[in-house]
Amino acid sequence: MIELHHCISARSFRALWALEELNAPYLLHMLPFPPRVLQRSYLALNPLGTVPLMVDGDTRMTESSAICQYLAERCDPDNRHGLAVRPGEPGYGAWLNWLHHGEATLTFPQTIVLRYGHFESPERKLPQAADDYAKWFISRLRGIEAVLARHEFLVADRFTAADISVGYALMLANEIDLVPRFPPAVAGYWERLQQRPGFHRALAAQQEAAVAQGVPASPSTRTPPSTEAAR
Repeated sequence: MIELHHCISARSFRALWALEELNAPYLLHMLPFPPRVLQRSYLALNPLGTVPLMVDGDTRMTESSAICQYLAERCDPDNRHGLAVRPGEPGYGAWLNWLHHGEATLTFPQTIVLRYGHFESPERKLPQAADDYAKWFISRLRGIEAVLARHEFLVADRFTAADISVGYALMLANEIDLVPRFPPAVAGYWERLQQRPGFHRALAAQQEAAVAQGVPASPSTRTPPSTEAAR
């Protein structure tokens, strides 16, 4: 049984969304944020104290985009759900590129916006840095805008784990009020992603598990941005 350690709407949401898209069985362990401070026993499992932590037998992973790739291949060997693009299939290289683009290129500048625009104490906030990195994030949407102007999804003309990776970056942008600055094709894409049943199931799963496990949960699907994204 796959186990996922997760904070509300943190990077680990990518893994949760993938599990729901795959209809894979899993155990969801909700943690208060930040777990390295509020649940120090978690450090015995993950010395970094960050989420995600996914455990599958002897396999332990902490990188959200890599977990999406692992789940797409491990939980769906026949690729019935289509989240993976296999070697030799057209678009394999693009799939890997977009899968990691979501974290390395899109989420990174948002961490600066979160830290210096939202989470630091007033005397440590840096509005200019936050604004500059928000502009940087928006400029990095040009690549996916060019693709989405011609296609419904990023690669292979179907929804894949790459869309989960990039989609989480857009979800995080929603929480820091950057959606009005999305270019048109990206805005339409974000609307389509939010209509997916797997996305709704993942939102519901984290809320229900948080309540059941006594972890503070947001009363709405538009959850507060988790500072885990700012690590």
